Amino acid sequence: MTDWTSAASAGLVACDTCELLCRVPQTATARHYFCPCCGARLHRRYPGSLQKTWALLIAAMLLYIPANTLPVMSVVYLGQGEPATILGGVMQLIQEGMWPLALIVFVASIFVPLLKMVVLLWLLVSVHRHSSFRPVERTRFYRVTEFIGRWSMVDIFVIAILVALVKFGALANVEPGAGSVSFAAVVVLTMFAAHTFDPRLIWDCADD
Repeated sequence: MTDWTSAASAGLVACDTCELLCRVPQTATARHYFCPCCGARLHRRYPGSLQKTWALLIAAMLLYIPANTLPVMSVVYLGQGEPATILGGVMQLIQEGMWPLALIVFVASIFVPLLKMVVLLWLLVSVHRHSSFRPVERTRFYRVTEFIGRWSMVDIFVIAILVALVKFGALANVEPGAGSVSFAAVVVLTMFAAHTFDPRLIWDCADD
């Protein structure tokens, strides 16, 4: 037995816009009610949360492979150069002795997106299995994942690889590769997946 009760079971719905806690009859459909403060439509849970999150996450996982195997850019300087992947840029930074920068690129461009996808997958599976395992910890994992995902920025590894591979000059030429498009898509898709996932579903399972 738990010593708490969920807002939904008490007939309360939080506004997604202003976070005002509103009372809605349990027999009523929340989407037919509007927030008395800001006028936004009320939702007991995000409509289609699991379906949207699954679709976005699967797409991100599929694009994660070409994002790390295809070259993100080709740098040509005085007629010489070759395509570079994200991991190749990290190795080049290490060879140049730029360990701190290599670590930042690895964490922001490889580790963080992978960690975010793994955590979202775990949360989705746990909700589908109606797991009541440690809802507080799972909610914290979601909050941390949502926060760190914002730092998976394409600009970080692009600038780092440029610094490592070429000394800019009048004859330098930089062309983006297919990997950069895939990586940008992974970042955007994981951000949307974290946004569409409704963490209140974790507590619905714990309340059952």
